[in-house]
Formats: sequence, structure tokens, C-alpha cells
Amino acid sequence: MDVVIVGGHGQIARKLGALLAQRGDTARGVIRNPAHGDELRADGIDPVVVDLEDEHTTGESLAGAFRGASAAVFAAGSGPGQPAERKWSVDHGGVVKTIDACRHAGIDRLVIVSAIGIDGDITGDDVYAEYQRAKAQADADVRASGLHYTIVRPAMLTDEDPHGRVHAARHVERGPIPRADVAATLLAVLDDPSTVGRTFEVVGGPDEIVAAVAGLNALPDTVDAVSSEG
Repeated sequence: MDVVIVGGHGQIARKLGALLAQRGDTARGVIRNPAHGDELRADGIDPVVVDLEDEHTTGESLAGAFRGASAAVFAAGSGPGQPAERKWSVDHGGVVKTIDACRHAGIDRLVIVSAIGIDGDITGDDVYAEYQRAKAQADADVRASGLHYTIVRPAMLTDEDPHGRVHAARHVERGPIPRADVAATLLAVLDDPSTVGRTFEVVGGPDEIVAAVAGLNALPDTVDAVSSEG
């Protein structure tokens, strides 16, 4: 595979890129800061410098970083402590530009890292509520994009060593999951065509990751029945 990872300097993105590189696939990491390029190269990832939040960056201009790739992964995020405006410019706006870039580049496979617990009504006017709303709108835009998408919603992220086991379903109880296991889940999703069109949550659990992802196909509560959900 040749996979372009938006938000390439993030922890999950770098772990995914390294997994791809280790098995001989190509990973490109879209980053804003050129100073991060050497870190990505050390992981085996080809850095591509593009600022998603730049007003001059459009889906069409971003497509230059995507051309020739077989799939795109959106793993960017504004991060904790950032104002509500960045939740919309990165967590939502970045997804919109990524969808458009996929269309311009002729890529039909898109996997995005979303967030647990954003179905249904979201109340509150604090930054976290805005983050949830931005994520929910991004997911809705992905589902309406016409692309072959998968939306992965991890639970509470940790920096623990990978366990190699998860619980994946349409909805899960909140709990911890190492970032390394999220990256391995993304890799399994990219490898498994049966995940196209699915939205699922994932947390640390009892199942080997590849088996957990493959098992989503047998669970009726993992099917996106309506495009307006979220």
C-alpha cells in the first residue's frame, strides 16, 4: 500500500506510519512544521509539508500530496488546550479538505480517527462540547462523501505499550486503549475491505486486533444504517 497520513506528526500517525514502513508499504505524513521531517524519516515515513489551516490550502492544492496513494488516513487534531475555533478549523475543516483532496487525487479509500461518544445530542457550550460537535460533523461529512470510508472512534488514549488486544463494536464502554493499539487497528482496517462503510468504537479488550476488526462484519450493530447519524 501507499498511504498518506494527514496529521503525520501525531503519535498515532507516527506509529501507523512506522507499522506500514516496517512491512514494506509506503507511508507519507502530511505535517505543518518542516522541522518535524527528520523525525518522520527516522520512522520510515516520507514527510510532506502542508498547513491544513492555511487559508490558501484547499482540497485541490492538498491533492498534490495525495496523488498516487492507495488510501488516506486522517489522524490530525487540534489537541488539548486549544480554543474552540481550532476544533472547527482542524478537526472538522481538515477532514473537509481531506475529502476534497481525495476526490481531486482519485483516491476512494479514507479512514479517519474520530472520537468515542459523539452520537446523539451534544450539550454544553465549553470547548470540549465544541470538539465533540466538530468531530460529529466531520463524521457526517465523511459518510456523505461517497468515498469508501471507515470511521474509527477510539476511547481513552494512553501511552502504554501495545497490548495487541481490543474490543471493537458499534458502541463500547469507555476505557483505556494504548495509542499503539489504535495504530494497529487502523492498519487492520486498511487491510480489511469489509470495514468499508463502517463506524465503530474501540477500546482495550480481549480480542486480537485483526480478529476484532474482521469480526465487525458479523455484528449487526456496527452497520451504518442511516447516513444522517451523528
